[in-house]
Amino acid sequence: MRVLSSLLLALAAGASPALLPRVDAPAPFNSSLFKDLNVSRGLNYHYYAVPADTGKPTLLFLHGFPSTSYDWHHQVAFFQDKGYGLLVPDMLGYGGTSKPLDPQLYVSSLVTRDIIDILDAENIEQAVVVAHDWGSKTASRLANYFPERFLSYAFLAVGYITPTFFATPFEENLNLDTTKTITDWSPLGALEAFITNDTRIPPVDYVTPEERAIQMEAIRQGGLAAPLNWYKIARGTLEGQDDQGIPQENALIHSPVFFGAALRDYISVSAPIFVAGALVSSNSTVTIREYNSGHWVQLALPDEVNGDLLQWIGGLGLGLDA
Repeated sequence: MRVLSSLLLALAAGASPALLPRVDAPAPFNSSLFKDLNVSRGLNYHYYAVPADTGKPTLLFLHGFPSTSYDWHHQVAFFQDKGYGLLVPDMLGYGGTSKPLDPQLYVSSLVTRDIIDILDAENIEQAVVVAHDWGSKTASRLANYFPERFLSYAFLAVGYITPTFFATPFEENLNLDTTKTITDWSPLGALEAFITNDTRIPPVDYVTPEERAIQMEAIRQGGLAAPLNWYKIARGTLEGQDDQGIPQENALIHSPVFFGAALRDYISVSAPIFVAGALVSSNSTVTIREYNSGHWVQLALPDEVNGDLLQWIGGLGLGLDA
């Protein structure tokens, strides 16, 4: 996640907000279940909503960069067939959701309020969060600001991000990493050269050409100017200042935590760090699963991830039949 920053900021000048009409994701998504909500601060959120069967919890899926709700298509297919409620938003800056260009609008205290507005609109008192990449930051802040609204938290590839994480300047955090990325991507700034030199690598085999086309079209329509704000607030002081409003008593997670570590993650290169963080940042049950996968673990190993999440949710002791 963090080592991408140099490339992404270099691309910002050429990125533009969406100008073309939105196209909802195809199957396993049901087009009739997409909704739009004007949240309390006046921004539109586009999201997928499946009502839960009796006795089943609602799962809130939060994607990261540079993606849309379609990142979760394997999980949507798996869990909606089992009767789970689903809330799968396009996060701020992506897909059919508003794409403001002001970085200040992306700080966690505001984005988490948006997510709560969606839960309120769907009459969901409590949900289980499943998050990946920058979605894990939002999930972390939901635990910090609104712990009463969530039953448990699952983090994939990127783990719980503490309230003090962004108090350290971005570049200093990079220097604290003792794990190296693949050779061509370090040190800071080398990834920009990797792209501008037109370096090519083969596509992964777990994403079909059709699936890749769906995500590429979403990026073409939406541009990168808005999504890059997730990085801008982290590189500057906005996120660190915003996190000062987190109640100290909410720094620990008081609900069950799942962390899916991607052991071949060359994006966040922090699986050991996040495993340790999962253990020390919660005073409740922590379940850790390790996957022989890169960063996009929910796409690369959907059967393993879905099975582990199903087992974990079923064992939460919530009186829900998984």
